[in-house]
Amino acid sequence: MSTTVTPAGTALIVGIGGQDGSYLARHLLDRGYRVVGTSRDAAGSRFEGLTRLGIKQRVKLVSMSLVDFRSTMQVVSRSEPDEIYNLAGQTSVGLSFEQPVETFESIIVGTVNLLETIRMIDRPIRLYNAGSSEMFGNTDGQPANEATILRPRSPYAIAKATSFWQVAQYREAYGLHAATGILFNHESPLRPERFVTQKVVAAACQIAAGQRETVSLGDLAIARDWGWAPEYVEAMHRMLTAERPEDYVIATGHTASLEDFVAEAFSAVGLDWRRHVQFDPSLRRPTEIVCGRGDPTKALAQLGWRATVRMPEVARRMVAARRGLSAEAGVRRAA
Repeated sequence: MSTTVTPAGTALIVGIGGQDGSYLARHLLDRGYRVVGTSRDAAGSRFEGLTRLGIKQRVKLVSMSLVDFRSTMQVVSRSEPDEIYNLAGQTSVGLSFEQPVETFESIIVGTVNLLETIRMIDRPIRLYNAGSSEMFGNTDGQPANEATILRPRSPYAIAKATSFWQVAQYREAYGLHAATGILFNHESPLRPERFVTQKVVAAACQIAAGQRETVSLGDLAIARDWGWAPEYVEAMHRMLTAERPEDYVIATGHTASLEDFVAEAFSAVGLDWRRHVQFDPSLRRPTEIVCGRGDPTKALAQLGWRATVRMPEVARRMVAARRGLSAEAGVRRAA
């Protein structure tokens, strides 16, 4: 017997093509939302994440340039969303050192365009803004919470910190229901290989398959609070459905070094990482954060959200997914 799901409202996901946008779309669809997703070129984008999750046909995809106020206003007006999730903008810390202007424009200008659009439209719209743990900079190993001082150390982090204060200002000055999620590192099989976690997983699987022998990495001593992306998008949704708009740190509360992640990924394919990993000093960032750790106490207390998947399991799940995709590709080639 089939059941009909009553629509929970319309959600507009700005920047739906990435890891978080794809998982968030699935999460909202499963809860009865009508989902509209934007990309700079919807017709020319592949939306691999949505395709891999089997939900691309269930999402209305539209083109929008977030740095163009007119484009933003048109899409928001036509979509008539109840909730907007701002996941757009340049997402790579490393790339932001090479493209600081583009990073500032895509994040800072994009965020204020959304805020101004919502302020000018005469209907209640809730806004989730994607912040980043990079805003905290080095905290000397201490877990960062919502009261921790921001000390950004990259163009990306500076842009995210600026958008954080933009959202806070519009919330306080204009009464917008707008909040920023300060997410620590969260990974999944949908991560592209420009992120070090997926680079490590891909290399481990390729070496195990005899396709290469080594991989070059930067500083293995850096430590991060790594979580599982599908859990983190649930936190985003809980933030927007809360009665009051507040900012939240979303994290596991546990830290592991990059060396730990590498060891776990290589162990999952039966290899000793020390035989295959080479150190390349050129891969170090100009200003690197030594250790990142979040304190998600407020998210648990007020949202009832807790991360259940920690780094070792994150690495193993990513390896299993990567090997599964390789096996599927092999079957298709054989056929």
